[in-house]
Amino acid sequence: MSFVRQFDARALLPDAADAGADAQADRVVDWLLGSLEWNATLFHVGQYCGRWRASTAGRARASFHLILEGRCWLHMPGRESVQLSPRDGVFLMRDVPHFLSPYADPGIDCAPRQMQPLSGSPALGETGLACGFFSFDGPFRDVIASAFPDCLVLRADDMAMASAATLFDLMRSEALRVGSEPSVAMDRLAGLLFFYGLRHVAHSEVHAQGLWTLLRKRGFAPLLADILQSPAHDWSVAEMARRVNLSRTAFFRQFGEACEQSPLQFLLLLRMQLAARRMAQGDSISQAAEAVGYESYAAFSRAFKRVMGEQPGAWQRARSADASRPAAQRWDEPA
Repeated sequence: MSFVRQFDARALLPDAADAGADAQADRVVDWLLGSLEWNATLFHVGQYCGRWRASTAGRARASFHLILEGRCWLHMPGRESVQLSPRDGVFLMRDVPHFLSPYADPGIDCAPRQMQPLSGSPALGETGLACGFFSFDGPFRDVIASAFPDCLVLRADDMAMASAATLFDLMRSEALRVGSEPSVAMDRLAGLLFFYGLRHVAHSEVHAQGLWTLLRKRGFAPLLADILQSPAHDWSVAEMARRVNLSRTAFFRQFGEACEQSPLQFLLLLRMQLAARRMAQGDSISQAAEAVGYESYAAFSRAFKRVMGEQPGAWQRARSADASRPAAQRWDEPA
């Protein structure tokens, strides 16, 4: 699933400066998350009852559990058990040991059971779940993934997540309609919930870490906003450091600690992502290259292949062919 969003440069022009650094940080967060291609696939949907146990661990994939009905507990070794309620979501950014059960005590003996179709009116002890896997790709994949904790628990009673309730309700209605066999619609809803949840966490100062922490530091969000606004500018580390009132050494260190990349590496990723978006929107390769500061086709082609994995011409042809295929066919293919 692709949630590609065009960066709105007008939102960062001087007439919007009064919105403050937090607003600029939020816009940059949205752009960075929107630069990734997301794919969510439901593994199973339905309800459990009795002494059940469910887990997506051990498959070397990032996964999620969405609570559609009833209540249960999330258990992870070395951590306190977490109670989950309807419209709560658990997103495991990496494959970590865990399991869900109906009991607060992880020591109570439970065994995997066959999931049954949702009843629509769960009895005491019954829990409706939608569980599956997700993946994401793009130049900023590793940078963004490292900015999130291994496990994200998103709460229905969090005011910032209130508008996501509709997505849970739609997924529950779809599960009641189609039974225990996940549908394409449920995959799409799961992907939207995942994207929405990550966006919420990235905007939260409580959960912020890595890149998101950096964006909350004075001057960093306006700097990245300026780079997005003028990617063709000859940005040097010295100039970027001056923009945030740091020495070159301190800037380099803070940026590397947050992103695990140098400022110039991050700048390269950003430029190539912007160039890719321009090509996807119909710009020629030379137009895209010029827009991000490259006068030499050969230099741009080398940089693009280094970041995107293919020559710009091959990338553009592949995306054009993919866009011309039926949506259902693209969705039915494995991630």
